[in-house]
Amino acid sequence: MIATALDTTVLSDLAADLAEAGLPTSDLAEPGRRFFRFEDAAGIVGYAGMEGDGPDRLLRSLIVKPNRRSGSMGTAILGAIEQAATEEGVASLYLLTTTAEPFFRRHGYVMANPADAPDAITGSAEFRSLCPASAAFLSKRIA
Repeated sequence: MIATALDTTVLSDLAADLAEAGLPTSDLAEPGRRFFRFEDAAGIVGYAGMEGDGPDRLLRSLIVKPNRRSGSMGTAILGAIEQAATEEGVASLYLLTTTAEPFFRRHGYVMANPADAPDAITGSAEFRSLCPASAAFLSKRIA
C-alpha cells in the first residue's frame, strides 16, 4: 500500500468521503493538519491524518472506503499512521470516535479521561466542538 501526503488545497475527495461517513470536514484545511491517501493496485483504500506538531497528536479522519472494508485495510492504514508518528517523535496519539471504538481498542488504544488531555489535544477544534460530547476519547502511547 502506498501513502501519499495530501496538499491542504486538494482535500475534496477526502472531504466527500468523510462527509458521507458523518465525520467532521469543516477544519480540514486549517494549519497543523496532515492527511494521507492510501492506495494500492486496485485504487484508493482510504485516508487518515494527524493534527498537531508536538509529542501529543490527534489521530484524524481514519476512513476506509466502503468497497475496501475487508482484508484488514484499516489495520494497515492505522499502522502506517502510527509509524509516521513514531518517525516524527510523537509519544502519544489521541482520538475521538463515535463509531470505531472497538476497532481502536483492538489495536491498543485505551479509554482516556478528556479532563486529563494534553493542551495540544484540548486546543483542537475536533476536541472543543466538532465531535459530540458522547464521542469516546482514546489514547495510545506509541513511543
